[in-house]
Amino acid sequence: MGLSKLKRNLAVFLAVAGPGIITAAVDNDAGGITTYSIAGAHFGFSTLWLLAPIGILLIITQEMGARLGIVTGKGLSDLIRENFGVRLTVALMAGLFLTNWANAVAEFAGIAAASQLLGMNAFIAVPLSGAIVWALVVKSNYKTVEKAFLIAIVFYVAYAIAAVMAQPDWGHALQQTIVPTLAFTPGYLLALVAIIGATVAPWMQFYVQASVVEKGIRVKEMVYARIDVVAGSIVTILVMFFIIVTCATVLHPRGITIDSAWDAAQALAPFAGEHASALFAFGLLAASLFAAAILPLATAFTVCESFGWESGVNKKFEEAPQFYGLFAFLIASSALIVLVPGLPLMTVMYLSQALNGVFLPVILVLLLLLINKKALMGRHVNGPYYNAFVWLVAAAVSVMSVVLVLQPILGIM
Repeated sequence: MGLSKLKRNLAVFLAVAGPGIITAAVDNDAGGITTYSIAGAHFGFSTLWLLAPIGILLIITQEMGARLGIVTGKGLSDLIRENFGVRLTVALMAGLFLTNWANAVAEFAGIAAASQLLGMNAFIAVPLSGAIVWALVVKSNYKTVEKAFLIAIVFYVAYAIAAVMAQPDWGHALQQTIVPTLAFTPGYLLALVAIIGATVAPWMQFYVQASVVEKGIRVKEMVYARIDVVAGSIVTILVMFFIIVTCATVLHPRGITIDSAWDAAQALAPFAGEHASALFAFGLLAASLFAAAILPLATAFTVCESFGWESGVNKKFEEAPQFYGLFAFLIASSALIVLVPGLPLMTVMYLSQALNGVFLPVILVLLLLLINKKALMGRHVNGPYYNAFVWLVAAAVSVMSVVLVLQPILGIM
């Protein structure tokens, strides 16, 4: 009887799983990988202690988004329009569209850089990647797209293998993960802020909610959706751990500073071997391609929901022309921009992270206001202690996001 129940629960979980795992995993995109690589190269293992708090933060924000979508059956932008008015919605959508567009450009920049590191021509790899993403989404239904995304997560194992090849001191790495190490220098503090800022992005809240609605997850299945969110957060934290450990082991002791993930991949070759370097570059390529599919999809979901247009991968092109039109525009324009000769890729990447920092506090506050409305959530509103903790976290993340955005103005290095 116990085994039968276990099998039944596992079957339900496998049917529900996807939105939380995919949304959190995409967090390890080109910008995220660059941030973790720089942290490891510049500060060694000393930023590893932040991974546990970040995992908790990620679980909290994603759980609220999934719960809001499951209980209401509506996407976040839909609820913002209905509860806060059209003017705020239009302003938010304009800002989020620009933010996600900059993020999508950064992902294609990651594809271009990684493909060159792997000996491929960027002028072939970038358009080909865009075509693959377009075909996958337009020619498939939601189940097929979700399965493809879940399979794509497997490629993150490249970072685990690269870390093993780097031959780190695992005991020291685990100790630094458990015991906080603080250095009150501007560079170190900025690295902590950047790591946190790379973890929770505005688009994630919209995508996880749209996904649970698209998948039709019911309230009685909410416990499985929560497990899905936790599993996704664990995958994300493990990838972050392996990236930081690799760069901390190989680059930090030699005083090698880097500015990007592709710098890290190149710098690994002389010390960890060509295979480790190739694995690091392959991980960047897979992660960027993965995110280049999700970000335009999340943007199309968000904008279409806010204006009441039909959206969803299960819809045909003629049923949701705005949805597919926005998706196509974001992919095509992002790929073309990246191929412009002399494009300052690091500036593009910083712009995408800065825009995330501008809008994240706004989205977190709106999410908290919505999830505490009893008319919407009934008995599924946040509890008082949970609510106090989440407001505190939202305030802290907001401050950190502002610091990250103001960094160039303040001249913090």
